[in-house]
Amino acid sequence: MKARERLIVALDVERVAEARALVAALGDTVSFFKVGMELAYAPGGFDFARELKASGKRVFLDLKLHDIGATVERATRQIARLGVDFLTVHAFPQTMAAARQGASEGALKLLAVTVMTSYDDADLTEAGYACGVADLVARRALQAKEARVDGLILSPMELSAIRPIVGPDMLLVTPGVRPAGADLGDQKRVMTPGEAIAASANYIVVGRPITRAADPAVAAEAVAQEIEAA
Repeated sequence: MKARERLIVALDVERVAEARALVAALGDTVSFFKVGMELAYAPGGFDFARELKASGKRVFLDLKLHDIGATVERATRQIARLGVDFLTVHAFPQTMAAARQGASEGALKLLAVTVMTSYDDADLTEAGYACGVADLVARRALQAKEARVDGLILSPMELSAIRPIVGPDMLLVTPGVRPAGADLGDQKRVMTPGEAIAASANYIVVGRPITRAADPAVAAEAVAQEIEAA
């Protein structure tokens, strides 16, 4: 896999027209895009995901499904029919098992969200968890492996600890990646693109440092070069 194919650009915008303009501005620099809830639920959002696929791009649909098993299974089956490449679900055992059933007949890859990169140990304590981020991510990684999902969403800070647990074949996809000097925004557990790749990430997700840059294509190329160097 080429370095630039490991970069997923997050199209975290309100309207399809904005997303379409960003994709055009990035041109051939980026081949993989994340469509999150904000854009997916906008008018025409799911049609736009199909449009991206039809144009030869890869699509990561970041919906973080979590519901009763039967609902998750049926929703996953519907999403698989869109032809997108990745779908996120929350890393709860019943949710992952149901999604696995829903995606069993297609090429859709399931990524289980461990702990959001905007959370830290204090946030988990406030939410009622009795363990910290590292322990919870490790537990959910083991459960994801047992559920036979294809990969994990986790912060770059947990990559080195989780790779030995899940082995070489599970995809590790990390948001919380910021080029050196970039604004951290709402992220709390971050690394640079090069550090994340060196720590065993298969893919990195970058949004605002690219999409809000004066020249998004130049910013994306800089990230791709850092990945290549790593």
